[in-house]
Amino acid sequence: MDQQANRAQRPPAQRPRHLPGLSAKLLLLTILFVMVAEILVFVPSVSSFRRQWLTERLEDAQIAALAAEAAPGGELPKALRDQLLESAKVKAIALKRPDSRQLILESDMPAEIDAHYDLRGASWLTLITDALMVFVAPDQRVIRVVGQPGLNAGEYIEVVMEEAPLKAAMIGYGLDILGLSILISMITAALVYLSLDALLVKPMTRLTRNIVRFSERPEDPTRIINPSSRRDEIGTAERELSAMQAELSGALNQKSRLAALGLAVSKISHDLRNMLSSAQLLSDRLAAVKDPRVQQLVPKLIASLDRAIRLCARTLDFGQAQEMPPRRKRFKLAPLLAEVGDGLALPRPGRIEWGVDIDAGLEVDADRDQLYRVLSNLCRNAVQALESGGEAQGDIAVSARREGSVTLIEVRDTGPGVADRARAHLFEAFQSVARKDGTGLGLAIAAELIQAHGGQVVLVRNEGGATFRVSIPDVVVELDRLRRRSA
Repeated sequence: MDQQANRAQRPPAQRPRHLPGLSAKLLLLTILFVMVAEILVFVPSVSSFRRQWLTERLEDAQIAALAAEAAPGGELPKALRDQLLESAKVKAIALKRPDSRQLILESDMPAEIDAHYDLRGASWLTLITDALMVFVAPDQRVIRVVGQPGLNAGEYIEVVMEEAPLKAAMIGYGLDILGLSILISMITAALVYLSLDALLVKPMTRLTRNIVRFSERPEDPTRIINPSSRRDEIGTAERELSAMQAELSGALNQKSRLAALGLAVSKISHDLRNMLSSAQLLSDRLAAVKDPRVQQLVPKLIASLDRAIRLCARTLDFGQAQEMPPRRKRFKLAPLLAEVGDGLALPRPGRIEWGVDIDAGLEVDADRDQLYRVLSNLCRNAVQALESGGEAQGDIAVSARREGSVTLIEVRDTGPGVADRARAHLFEAFQSVARKDGTGLGLAIAAELIQAHGGQVVLVRNEGGATFRVSIPDVVVELDRLRRRSA
């Protein structure tokens, strides 16, 4: 009830409205990364365009230089010279030969050259740097360019030119690349976004919504995710989440049943204790009856009523979270087993044989009432196992021995044994129910009580009937074990 109240008070998990969702983040990151990739492509492509543009100018200048050298007397009219320089888009052309450097054509030369570039053997980093500098350089710059176009007219050719035409061409080329990059980025981003959204974002969103929805009411089995048939990591996460949610939902439902049972048992225990107290008063009156048979049964009846009243006062049989700590002392085991047999009306002549193989002087260090409950539960289970076949016939045998400081008690029956489906959760409450009207509490209570003594209850054999072994170490052994752990 407290868990349900806490879940009711807890506000539902929601994503803040001012933060973009996973899909929006994915779209923005996809566009960003594609643009970065386009920039990485744009820079070397602009550098290559600049080099190609300058190489074409050098080739045109080389052709103009060859035409000027072919003129009669090596002299050209001014109009023709200006036309050749204009077609080459340069102001001066110089040709370097093996033995000389000759200025072939020139126009109105500027007073100062702003920059010098040598295309021969320039590294890719230098070419990229020079290309980027064109966009930020001042207008109306005059530059000198040296290169070797490849017409074998000399070792190299040198031109002086204005940078403005180059800058205009590069800006135009850059705008074309920018538009193409934006188009490619949008197409690529859309394809990547749609693919990742279908493969990752939508399944993750589905997982997230299911987790939030399941957390609101984890005991509701209809909120368990239905895993898809995917075989990748998302499919694995869905299947594992479904299994975890199913297990958690089952555990919460079981805890709710246990809590309701604890409340019911606490009420029953209170009323039962009152009724047992009344029965105890009536049994005291029976003690005054002189009938020998009554005198023989009354002490056993009074002892059973006392034990029941103490049980109601000290524990609620899983209605509370903890059993009372055992009040241990040494006592003889044989009389206790005789009480267990009397309480279960054993032996039953012609039906169930009752055998006890215990040394009369064997003592055990335990809580007498709790050990009675353990052995009574084990023997009662044995009787019920023999009765499950329709004809209650068979044997129940109890044996005990000492091994060092440990007392071993075995309860054996000749019934059908423990079913396989019950063995997996044999000592868990409400899990190992072998009979239709059973609760599965007997073995769970026995295991809990013996564990409080530092021992254990185990199924040692299951052929030809079930054999349970109870091991109870002396309290000295437990104290020594605690000392070793603390050391």
